[in-house]
Amino acid sequence: MKAETGYPISRYLNIHSAYHPKYFSDNRHVAFISDITGIPQAWKVKADTDSVCWPEQLTFEAERVQWLACSPVKGDGSLIFGRDVGGNEKAQIYLIQGDDSETCLTEGHGDAVHLPGEWSRDGQSLLFAANRRKPSIFDAYIQHLNGKAELLWENEQPGYIRDLSFSPDGGRVLCSRIQSSFSNQLFEIDIAAKEAREISPTGEEARYLTPCYAHDGESIYLFTDVDSDFLYLARLGLQSLELETVQALGWDVGALVISPDRRFLGYEVNVEGFSELYAMDLKRGETTKVELGETPGVVNGTPVFSPDSSRLAFSYSKATKPLDIYLWDLKTGGIRRATNSSTGGIPPESFSTPELVHYPTFDENERDEPRMIPAWFYKSPEGEKSPVIVLVHGGPESQSRPRFDFRVQYFLNKGYGVFLPNVRGSTGYGKAYSHLDDTRKRMDSVRDLAQGAQWLKEQPNVDGYRIAVMGGSYGGFMVLSAVTVHPDLWAAGIDVVGISNLATFLENTSGYRRRHREAEYGSLKEDREFLESIAPVNHIDNIKAPLMVIQGANDPRVPLSESEQMVKVMREKGKPVDFIVFQDEGHGVVRLKNKRIAYPAMVEFLERQLH
Repeated sequence: MKAETGYPISRYLNIHSAYHPKYFSDNRHVAFISDITGIPQAWKVKADTDSVCWPEQLTFEAERVQWLACSPVKGDGSLIFGRDVGGNEKAQIYLIQGDDSETCLTEGHGDAVHLPGEWSRDGQSLLFAANRRKPSIFDAYIQHLNGKAELLWENEQPGYIRDLSFSPDGGRVLCSRIQSSFSNQLFEIDIAAKEAREISPTGEEARYLTPCYAHDGESIYLFTDVDSDFLYLARLGLQSLELETVQALGWDVGALVISPDRRFLGYEVNVEGFSELYAMDLKRGETTKVELGETPGVVNGTPVFSPDSSRLAFSYSKATKPLDIYLWDLKTGGIRRATNSSTGGIPPESFSTPELVHYPTFDENERDEPRMIPAWFYKSPEGEKSPVIVLVHGGPESQSRPRFDFRVQYFLNKGYGVFLPNVRGSTGYGKAYSHLDDTRKRMDSVRDLAQGAQWLKEQPNVDGYRIAVMGGSYGGFMVLSAVTVHPDLWAAGIDVVGISNLATFLENTSGYRRRHREAEYGSLKEDREFLESIAPVNHIDNIKAPLMVIQGANDPRVPLSESEQMVKVMREKGKPVDFIVFQDEGHGVVRLKNKRIAYPAMVEFLERQLH
């Protein structure tokens, strides 16, 4: 492997993405978010042409745009978006109207997190949730664009309030309260009475996700895992509170959206990591699958219908193609790309696709067979005995999927192999699999990671003495756990905004996230002794591999103190560690100027340890 060959990291940092599409009411333009300028901003592009046009930039400040929504009123080009400061995730709501000037609708509430809901049909108000009263409690609000916000529901329990949408008659609001990754409740709010009633069909722990009103307003569509290992598409009667299965495919159904005329449903199915995208005609009872090409990829986020309900816009990438916005014409079945994200001048044909592999771990499944862990393996293009970087996803309720990742393609370009395991606790393989790492079973997932390294050592194209482990957030906890519990397997580790002690993490994470995370990791009251016993910061003596730690100073999820305490003890014990802190970042590295520091530093670190 020669560090000077191939394309430099600076080229890969100029690969862009386009995501979060929203149609303007003119049916001719689509708004979206892109990092073309080096930080995510709002843009718009023509949607009524067969050619790819250069987009028009809509927001210009130095901070990132997190979400956006377009006015549904015909002829109104107004845009609402959320923007935080320095990665603190305390998004404020801004309005852009005809003169392109920005108005902050949440002025005076900069310490609160604002989560977006639906824009009213008359364009005069917007639903949102915020933790204005108490840091750990979210309430439901309606923001009148010509006045102040009105409190709709004073919620009394922790949990994010999401998926706020108006009923067809505009008199009710649907929403969900997310208390953990696998437990939430449904509510319907009477706007005039300001009263909420729970409409969850069962009191048992279950997920009810992306609910939306049906045409009659007397039922809702959603996807759920009630009495199922996988999420399926269902219909819930609002009076009977009885669930009816609409579509169950043996894989997780997600990203549900209903068309403006409430005739069509759009949804994604996650088939072992690959996306299948469908549109269901509720009037005719017909379902159509979009043809996404011979090599499938991944739909990112929730698609959106055009105002006339004739097209579906979605963000999509493959292992070899960055995220772009695509438009699916439901009448003709045609697909066209609306954006053309830069590949940094790197020929797309130089990018590589992974192989889906399954490796055995230490235990057996429910059928008394060896449990197999799914993973994506990008083999080094340089042939035999190459170093490998094991990339661990965060979450842990997440999944490595065959989407474009500039880091992966850069490492491949430099002669590394890249391995992305979906250890137990990952989503996409059923609810039971996701629960295999809960609380006291936490370290079983670390054993899965170690078994992956052992499997790699047996592969003819892998140098078993040069395997590094890298991950962010919960993936950072996995990195720190791997190098402390299985120190002989790893030649180096890179931890980005990772957890060094689950107990101190729970103490110091944002109040609105604590209960949500305790449902996965265990509670401070009941499980503190166990959490301390597995904390990587308490086992630093075991570490043999050099470590790099990267952190954002404003991280509201994994606070800076988690990295600081890990680095402090490592340095006291004479363990090699590189430490980089970005004062204007939160949970990850978002700004291009900081990426230009972080990623070359990672590259140099890995070259030094694995060359």
